[in-house]
Order: sequence, then structure tokens, then C-alpha cells
Amino acid sequence: MPFEFERQSIEDVILVKPKVFGDNRGFFMESYKKSDFFENGIDVEFNQDNHSKSTKGVLRGLHYQAKPYGQAKLVRCSKGRIYDVAVDIRPNSKTFGKYVKVELSEDNKQMLFIPEGFAHGFVALTDEVELLYKASGEYAPQADRGVLWCDKNINIDWEIDFEPLLSDKDKVQPKLCEINKEELI
Repeated sequence: MPFEFERQSIEDVILVKPKVFGDNRGFFMESYKKSDFFENGIDVEFNQDNHSKSTKGVLRGLHYQAKPYGQAKLVRCSKGRIYDVAVDIRPNSKTFGKYVKVELSEDNKQMLFIPEGFAHGFVALTDEVELLYKASGEYAPQADRGVLWCDKNINIDWEIDFEPLLSDKDKVQPKLCEINKEELI
């Protein structure tokens, strides 16, 4: 099998480690194979691919879409290095408000599967970062929501010693206790 699937501290979040075949010419890897993913509990139909570029210090998130437009994501860093974060915002979950953080990079080529019901964010740790990610649902601007990246009740350890660069939107997101739980899955 060309992948290793590693369940995280929140079981529904899965770190995917692809098998990389490298030699003096470069490398080859499969970044997605529906049958292997389905066999390992990622039985999601992806409907949109996204590509973002950020510079060092940019922090994007924590983003999610309100129901019925929730999105599962498969995130990969194709250039640079990031800390990728998924926060459980499923109201009836025993891990509500808990998070998973992993390092994704062009070197480790790992991917993070984030199911629906999670807010997602990342911080760029290198001069240039490019992210590729698949989403199970198309972007719906009317359902675009977020949680404040520095909410003390979540207490994410971003492991940064600088003030992150944020969008105006991300500076004023609500705290987790302030979001409308009726909009969540």
C-alpha cells in the first residue's frame, strides 16, 4: 500500500504518510488513491481542489463552513513548512474544543485529513509556503465561518515567537464559546 494512515489524538483526524519513491532524478508519490483512502476510513468524495500561497509568519484560520455546507479537507504542504491545526467544533463530541497540530512540509510530504465539523488553520514557518488541499464541498461564501486563532479556551500552542500576519477577517473571529452551535454538524 502506498500510504500509512495514522489516527491522531482526535481519532477522526488522520495523518496520511505517502510512500515516496526517490532517486537521483527526483521522486514519485501517489497523493490520493480513492480505494486506499476509503479502505482506511476516509470515505469522502472530494469536490474541490484549492491551492494557496503564503509568506513566513502568515496565519490563516481557524476556518470552517456552517451546515449544510461543511467540508472535510485533505491538506498537503507542497512548498515550505507549516503547523497545520484542526479544532473539533462538533457540539456533541467528547473532544469538542480540543485540537490536533502536525507539521506538514515539502520534505515530509505528509497530509492531514480533517473531517467535517472541524475548524482548520495553519501558520507558515518558512519564507514561502504553498498548500494544496482537497475539500469535500465547494466553497459557499454564505456559510464561511471562523473561530479566533488565539482563543484561550482552545489554547493552541502555535510554537511561534513572532506576531502572526492575519487577514482582517481572522483578527475578529468569535471565540469558540461565541459561535452559533446550531450551524454546526
